[in-house]
Formats: sequence, C-alpha cells, structure tokens
Amino acid sequence: MEMVSWIRALLLVACFGWLFLAPAECLERHYKFNVVLKKTSRLCSSKPIVTINGKYPGPTIYAREDDTVLVKVVNHVKYNVSIHWHGIRQLRNGWADGPAYITQCPIQPGQQYVYNFTVTGQRGTLWWHAHILWLRATVYGALVVLPKLGVPYPFPTPKKEVVVILGEWWKSDVEAVINEALKSGAAPNVSDAHTINGYPGPLSLCSSQGGYKLPVLPGHTYLLRIINAALNDELFFKVANHKLTVVEVDAVYTKPFETTTILIAPGQTTNVLLTADRSTGKYLVAASPFMDSPTVAVDNKTATATLHYRGSLASTSTILTVPPPQNATRLATKFTKSLRSLNSVTYPAKVPLKIDHSLMFTVSLGLQTCASCANGNRVVADLNNVTFVMPKISLLQAHVFNISGVFTDDFPGNPLMPYNYTGAQQPTNMLTMKGTRLYRLAYNSTVQLVLQDTGMIAPENHPVHLHGFNFFEVGRGLGNFNPKTDPRRFNLIDPVERNTVGVPSGGWAAIRFRADNPGVWFMHCHLELHTTWGLKMAFVVDNGKGPNESVLPPPSDLPKC
Repeated sequence: MEMVSWIRALLLVACFGWLFLAPAECLERHYKFNVVLKKTSRLCSSKPIVTINGKYPGPTIYAREDDTVLVKVVNHVKYNVSIHWHGIRQLRNGWADGPAYITQCPIQPGQQYVYNFTVTGQRGTLWWHAHILWLRATVYGALVVLPKLGVPYPFPTPKKEVVVILGEWWKSDVEAVINEALKSGAAPNVSDAHTINGYPGPLSLCSSQGGYKLPVLPGHTYLLRIINAALNDELFFKVANHKLTVVEVDAVYTKPFETTTILIAPGQTTNVLLTADRSTGKYLVAASPFMDSPTVAVDNKTATATLHYRGSLASTSTILTVPPPQNATRLATKFTKSLRSLNSVTYPAKVPLKIDHSLMFTVSLGLQTCASCANGNRVVADLNNVTFVMPKISLLQAHVFNISGVFTDDFPGNPLMPYNYTGAQQPTNMLTMKGTRLYRLAYNSTVQLVLQDTGMIAPENHPVHLHGFNFFEVGRGLGNFNPKTDPRRFNLIDPVERNTVGVPSGGWAAIRFRADNPGVWFMHCHLELHTTWGLKMAFVVDNGKGPNESVLPPPSDLPKC
C-alpha cells in the first residue's frame, strides 16, 4: 500500500505542476457502477438484462488526457463480472485492464473492485464493456477522452458532440443462447435486431417504441462518436442524403476524408463530422450488417434512427436511405483502405521500422471431437491451430508472482505446418490443439504480426483486438500473404493506427507495434462467438530496467478467484 500511495503522490505532482507553477489540468474522475438486473422491453417483449446502474446502454465516462479515472464496480447479480476499458493502454497497470482470468479474477456476486487508471497520451472515443461470458450484449458504454485543456481538435470545432453506440439485441436470454450452442457444438442463434443507442428503430416491427432521435440545427456541424458494441456483426453506418467526414478511429486522429458510408467492426470506434446542410426535415440513420462469406449466418436486420432538423413537423415524412448490400466487399475495402494516420508534427505516426519479432498467426475455425455433440464434432476457433484454454487464475498474477503450471510461453510464432491457407482445405488442417500458451516479448522489442484468415469451414472477417497497445496496420490483401513481395507494398509512412484490426475474409492484415508496456496482454477476435470458441491468445511482456519499465504492484482490493 505504501508503494501505491507513493506512486499516486508522484502522479499528483506531475499533474498539478512542480511548485504549482502550472494551472491544474489533471483531475481524478470518480464513477460508481452498480451491476444490476433491469427489466427491459424491445421487439414487443420484455426480459431482465444485466446493466450498469439500470441503464442500457450504460453511462458514458468522460475524462481528459492525463486524468485519473476511478470506477467502483459493485456486483449485485448472480454472474461473475469484469469490465474492460477498451483501448485504454493501461501503462504498466494491467490490473485495471479487465479481461477475466487474463489480468484479474472476476468480481464475484456481492463483491466489488475499484478500477484505477490514468489516461496517458490518449484522447478520443473509446468504450467500456463486460469482459466475461456474453454479458457484453448489454453491459457497455462510451468512454470519451477529451484533449487537454486549451488543446484544440485538428479539425473544425463541432457545434455538439454525440455518442452513437451500435449493438445487438436477442429476445432470449443471451447466456442461455450461447450455453445451448456450446452443448450442441454448433453456432448459436443470431440476434433478433441491431440497435442504435439501445433501440432497433422506428422501422422495426414494434414501431411504438420509436427509436433514437438526433436533433440538429441547420448549418451546424456535429461530431458523431460512433462505437460498434455488437457481439458478432460488422456494420455499415450511413445517414440519408448526408456526407460523413472521418477524422478519428480508435481514439487516433486520421487524415480527414469524406464518405457516405462507414464500416465499423465490433470493438472499433469511428469519429465523423456531419454538417446539417440539407433542407429542414427528418433523415433516416441506418446501421446494417456486412458479411461477405455466404455460408456464415448473421442478423440481416437494419437498425434505424432519425436525424431530426429542428423545426420539422412530427408529421413530416422521413427521407429514407438504402443500406449497402450485405456482401458489399468493394465498399468495405474502399473505406478501410482510405484510412490514414494524421502523421502531423503534433501527432506523428511512429511506425517501427526495425523488427525484432516477425510473426504470422493463422486465424481459423476448426473441429474437435465431442461425444455429446449432435454430429460428434464441436466447432472451435484457433490461432496457429491452438485453441486457447482459459486458466483458473489470472495470467497476470501467474506472471508477476511466478506461479507455475498456469501457462506456458511457447505459443508458436508461425504456423507449425504451412499450407494453402485460403485454398481448399484438407481435413487434417482443421484439427486444433488445446493450450494456455503465451508468446513472450522483451520490453521495448518491436513486432510485426501478419494475421492470415483461412478457408477452414468458411473464410470470414475477423476483428482482432490487442489489449495494452495501439498498433499500425501497415498492409492488407486477399489470398495468402507473400513474405517476399507483399512487404514491398507496406505503408510505413502514415498507416492507420488503432487497437482493433479487421482481418479480411480470405485475406490477411499486417500490423506493427512496440512492446513498451510490461505485463500480460490479451489478443482475441472481437466476435464474441469466436472468442468463446477459443480464438484468443496473450503476449507476456517482460519488465525492462527499473521501476518505470516494470509492472506496478497489484491493488489491495484485487478480486480473488
């Protein structure tokens, strides 16, 4: 406790300025999250859902760059709970990262835990969500990090900022849906609707519930902070007759570009400027699924909201828009390839040029024998044919306290048996091995990781999220990655920087990052189904030299397993 108090004192000195010569900018932001059940109605039916403070979506957390955030989470439900602060780097402080059994044991029913973290060198739109079971279906909210006082945005200041969270809704109990699927060994039922700020919208079957309404004043510009909190679906987002200017993704500024439609995968955030430059009226806002693998089932329903110009009559007809086709690959690819880091003097793109670890992970579905399953096999997911097995205590505790038998550090850095990843598959390619295997990195080493989709069962888009780091997406393509020719086309000048990358169906994405954050850091597909099936692993980053390059001591209230 003395060490923790000493660290907090240093943070306060750094925040308020030596001898108080600088004005106070950093603050401690305190929040309380009560995890409670709340009866909620959607799609003509009601059910109890797990919420934070009875809200769905949950409350928005606001902070400024360099602020310290303390969130007291009290668990009043029957499930174990943990909360992940998606995109916060948690420098040296994995204890506040949140994924259950990776950096902490979960908060058990009747127990509580204070997440205590400082937002260092980050600003923009992030989000928080449950990181255990499928509780993320309803336990999520925005995390808005404003720039330091007096620091402007690198784009025109908007009239107003609006959080727009996209999600999914099941009529059934979500935990029952996935538990039934795990028993049968098959895929679970898809959701019954997509949502915008918690509502399917006025075009759903239960139009009496209405939908989200965004009021605007003619001639003014608005910043939409868009978050995809859906469990399993990538989504297109558009506003009828309006252009969107993309200025940020995953809390990193981008070179601005105009588009009528954005693509946003689960886990990703996108900030866009929208100017209310149309005639008075009401305009449809639409969020619809993207899936270009014909054999993979998704919820094909479009969530809708309304952009409502002030002064428009309630009886005014809404101007509609046509969502893109579900398999609009060309549109999705064009959007993704348009993203570039701002790479200015103030916000440089520090892309690692010298690489210490050149890795390649196949991203696959596979099969494991299952005597109790309907067809004798269970669908699983894997990286490099390793299906991850969750431990019974947190990996970070095992690492820091040298507890043996919890994990091994022999995760394969490349496929053990190379094959034609995106071609016709041999049955042996679908076999996976189980293990809690991590990949070890020295502090400050540099990594290039190629994530290669495969044709196992079905090629599919995979949004892969890396905890504890931002990374640069230096390249992407279709088919098999060619280590000799593809790197020649890498963008090492202004590649987009983010924390969740969409690996294209039947293709690959290459990322680079510097391992400058000691601890254990989860990497997994942000399609909740694939994470449940085992498409996950973790990096263990060793301490560097001295306390400033080492994991902080654990807090006294860290949950116990």
